[in-house]
Order: sequence, then C-alpha cells, then structure tokens
Amino acid sequence: MPNLPGFPYSPFQNPRTCQEQISQQNKTKNVNSSRYVMAYAIFASLNSVILGYDVGVMSGAILFIQEDLKITEVQEEVFVGILSIISLFGSLAGGKTSDAIGRKWTMAFAAFVFQSGAAIMALATSFTVLMLGRFLAGIGIGFGIMIAPVYIAEIAPAVARGSLTSFPEIFVNFGILLGYISNYAFSGLPAHISWRIMLAVGIFPSILIGFALCIIPESPRWLVMRNRIEEARTVLLKTNENSSEVEERLAEIQKAAEFLNPEKHEQKSVWREMLNPTPGVKRMLITGCGIQIFQQITGIDATVYYCPTIFKGAGIKGNTQLLAATVAVGFTKTIFILIAIFLIDKAGRKPLLYVSTVGMTFCLLTLGLTLSTAGDSKFGIALAIICVCGNPNKALARVLGRLNPRSFLSDLSSASALGYVGSRVSSGVVAMSFLSVSRAITVGGTFLVFAVISAFSVVFVHKCVPETKGKSLEQIEMLFQNDGHWEDAEVEIGEVNHLIERQ
Repeated sequence: MPNLPGFPYSPFQNPRTCQEQISQQNKTKNVNSSRYVMAYAIFASLNSVILGYDVGVMSGAILFIQEDLKITEVQEEVFVGILSIISLFGSLAGGKTSDAIGRKWTMAFAAFVFQSGAAIMALATSFTVLMLGRFLAGIGIGFGIMIAPVYIAEIAPAVARGSLTSFPEIFVNFGILLGYISNYAFSGLPAHISWRIMLAVGIFPSILIGFALCIIPESPRWLVMRNRIEEARTVLLKTNENSSEVEERLAEIQKAAEFLNPEKHEQKSVWREMLNPTPGVKRMLITGCGIQIFQQITGIDATVYYCPTIFKGAGIKGNTQLLAATVAVGFTKTIFILIAIFLIDKAGRKPLLYVSTVGMTFCLLTLGLTLSTAGDSKFGIALAIICVCGNPNKALARVLGRLNPRSFLSDLSSASALGYVGSRVSSGVVAMSFLSVSRAITVGGTFLVFAVISAFSVVFVHKCVPETKGKSLEQIEMLFQNDGHWEDAEVEIGEVNHLIERQ
C-alpha cells in the first residue's frame, strides 16, 4: 500500500520496522553531518600546513642559507624571527577582511600572498630579496593562522568544537614534521640548491587550498551578519546532527550578530572598546592574550626554529645528524597533539592546561640543566633529545589556541586578531634574540629562564582560565560577563542558558 502524503511510511507497516528505518535514517544523517564538518575543518586547516612547514623547514634551511649567502648571526636571527612580527599585521587586518569578503575568501587570499612570498624567497640571490619574500610570507601566514580557527569555531557544533578547532594546530605540527623531513631529504644537495628546494616545496600545500574553495561553504555566522539567513540555515543543516537544534543555533547566532547590524544598532568602535573595556571584555582579553603570550615566551617557536642549534649544543655533530634528530622531534610532537585531540572534549581544557604547563616546566628545567652540565656525553645527548621530544609545549599551544579572544568575543570581530598580537610579538622577540641570549648566558641558561617563565604560566592558568568544555561561543561569552560564575571559574550549561534567556 502506498504511503500517505506527509508520512514516510505506511500506517499498516510493522511499527518496529518503521522505527528501525527512522533510526537508520538518523544514523545516516549523523554520519553525513560528521563527514561534512570533518571535511570543512580539514580544508580550512590547510593554511596551517603552510605555517608549520615554514617554521619546520627554516630550522634546517637557515644552515644552508648562512653558508650560501654568507649572512651574519644577527641577520639570521632577524630573518627567522621577523616572520612572527610581520604576521601580526596580517592577523590585525584579518578581522576586517574576513568581515568584508567572508572567512572563505580570506583563506584564499592568505594562501595567494604566502605563495608569492615563498616563490621570492626560493629565488632570492641576496639578503634583501630574501627579506622581501619573508615579508609577504609573513603577511599571508598572519591571515591564515587568524582565520582558520575562527571559521572552524563558527561552523562546528558546540559538542565537537574543541576537537575540530584543534585541526589547525594538528596541521601546523604536520607541516613542521614535513619541514623537518624536507630538511633531511635535501640536505645532501649542494648548499646553493638545497635551501631553495626546501623553501619551494612549501608552495604546494597552498595549491590544494584552491581546490578546497570549491568544497567548503561560507561560515553561517558571516552569512547571518549579511542577512543571508537561508544560506546559513542550509549550512547548519549539513553540519548539525540534530535537525531540531538548527533553529535554536540559528537564533543564537542571530542574537549575537544583532549588534553588528548597523540598521538596528549604532556601530561601535572595536578598538575604543578594547581601550576602555567592560569588566567582562577585560576578563576575556586578559585570559586570551595572557595565555597566547605565555605560549610564546616559554620558547615554543625558538625550540622549533633552533632545534639543530640546541642539539649542536648537546654535542651532536654534522648537519645530517642534526636534521635527522629534528625529524624525531617532529614525529613526537605530532603524537602529543593527537593525544590532546582525543582528550580535550573529554577531560576539558583546563586539566590539559595544568598537565601541559607542569610537564613543560619539568622538561625545560631538565633540558637547561642537561645542556649546562652534561657536556658532549652520549647520556647528555640522549637526555636532551628526550626533553625536546617530551616537552608537551605544542600540546599546550594546541589547547591555548582554542582559548584566544575570538573564542570569547562574538560581537567584536576584530578582537580575534588581538591575541595574535601578543603571541606574534612575543614569538618574534624570543626568536630574534635566542642566539644572542644563548651566546651571553649559554643555551642551557636560556632554557632555565624559559623554565622559570613556564612555572609562572601554571599560576596564570589556575587564576585566570575558566573551563569552556561543551559550551558554544555565545555561552562562553555569557560566562565571562557574569561576575559570580567567573569567580567559580566554571558554569553549567543550564545556568548559562538561563542567563541568556534573562538577558
């Protein structure tokens, strides 16, 4: 008998059969939604491969650049570290750009600019031309590292946001690993050729981004901001397993986006509010910027950039042996990130931050003591490699990156870049001074300083970082706005929903 209009099954069917068919359809939808979200997160994270590759490959390429172009130690520091400083200009411009042309096309622009810079660096014949390419690459990276977590956070369901927004950090580490492997693979070539090939290989990931643009949709939050409600609903229907939650989620986004609609509200200056913040915004900025700065001043990028230098201080001789040791570091840090991925939505952000900061402090302290006292012994070399590999700094960065200001500020689009200002400036200062400081107080002494700073980061996490597990961006914002819940450093979902309704 044919089914009645509006009913998927005949009323004369066995009820159990109907229920099984409905259950099967729901399972199929859940699988499809998960696949869509996973694919979007992967494609959005391709820019992070570019960043990771540049960071990883430069640690080895700089050895051959120094030999080929005869640059000084100071020029080496500036060339390596300036990328972080330059990238903040891309991050600062990224908020306005992504609001103007969309998250999707901002990612495309980032890839194009980096591609141009990488090509110039690979063909450079002087330090000046090399710096020009570095400047363009830094701008592209700045756009890319700002927009990818924003896009994923806006398109992902709250229940999976922690894991999915970790993808950019996974891909950064994957890129670092590829950079280390590239260093080792091309280290046997003549110096004037090897580093050019190493840098040129970094262009290929950006080509994949062109294909990704044909697949990924625009962020539903950006679509709502442009009053393209139906398009936003279509995207949410694809990325949410429970269709009944789509309208609720859409209403939350519309409410958060109301303040960005000039027809309903007077447009406020973002930076004016930054300079004179409300108590809630102040808490967001302290937490977001503080953890980004601590992430860098504990030497995370310096460890990656100057990994061969660290191992040389431990007693490893020869470029090939140095670069082979860095490959082991790349593999280990990638494993740390994967472990953090599986744990973040189960254990929560704050417990992982505690584990990471305490573990990082221990590894940095041990590494500093080893480099200062062990000399060139085999035991000292082995212990140094273990400390660098075991340092969960990248796992810490993975968690910290999900707690940037953009994760808290749903109505301040440009605030997403603010955390990167502190992060990039700190990274640049540390990278551009690492060799000089190491020459003054030794490499071991430098890591003892990093260990002390890392110990302070444990205190900061305890005092200033709330738990955001399982909460949407709007719910996190309400958490920071409420004095009582902020003091408790945690708030239940039901309580936040009550706050939202009361507002």
